[in-house]
Amino acid sequence: MFIYRLSMLLALLVGLTGCMLPASSSFGRESLNSVYTMNYGTVDRVRVVEIEPPESPIGMIAGALLGGIAGGGIGGGRGSDLAAVAGALGGGLLGSAMQADLGANQGLELTVRLENGQQMVVIQAAEPMFQAGERVRVLTSRDGSIRVTH
Repeated sequence: MFIYRLSMLLALLVGLTGCMLPASSSFGRESLNSVYTMNYGTVDRVRVVEIEPPESPIGMIAGALLGGIAGGGIGGGRGSDLAAVAGALGGGLLGSAMQADLGANQGLELTVRLENGQQMVVIQAAEPMFQAGERVRVLTSRDGSIRVTH
């Protein structure tokens, strides 16, 4: 029962560590009272891309803990120790792979032609969706980050 609860808790933690990119209509607290320059443009091309999650050891650690606990329950004596080590190694590799799969997000690579003729490529969250030919606003913050909005 303890191992079941621990595994459920660790699975929840791994799931929560996934990299969730904010939608174009979402702004973080650091955006409050910030100045953005705004340009208008037209979307030339939209391409769906995969955005990888940030590096984090949480999936590996959780997998190693679960694998070690599960492996330690096998056999007795030295065999149990070896099974715990093998379980920890296997669990660590599996946990890392699961975190990478769970944390990946879809994004958009938007090619936008501004009114002044300049062309730019912006990679951002996949929501909301854009279509080629659509007129958009391009917001640029003081730190140089850019987002495309409707």
